[in-house]
Amino acid sequence: MPYRNLSTLPVYRKALDLCHISREIATYVSYNKDLLHLYKSESLRDIIADAILTDAILIPQKIELAERCESPSLRISTINHINTMTKNILSYCMGLEKDGVKEKEYLNLLREELKIFKKTYKIWKRSL
Repeated sequence: MPYRNLSTLPVYRKALDLCHISREIATYVSYNKDLLHLYKSESLRDIIADAILTDAILIPQKIELAERCESPSLRISTINHINTMTKNILSYCMGLEKDGVKEKEYLNLLREELKIFKKTYKIWKRSL
């Protein structure tokens, strides 16, 4: 299968948008502004922000893996992993709300970005 240029794939660009907004939200909601060390925090909010960021960063990497791999079983596994990560991010948004994040409009922006990503993701998944 010939390799497609990732930068031309709408799903990959949307995944990068998801990374960007996740990073902005993690910076905003976390108590620890050093995003590289959120995982060391004992604050639930920081831990959730780190989880959002981690999953959002992994999604474009998994898209690249699915695009480049020859193995159908690895491709299916990768697609399932992306599904899990998007569901997790939605759950993390609820977790942040329950932890007291008052600026729900920011979380709603992330949810909206996820919804847009999922639309392009479904189209892309069928193209594999």
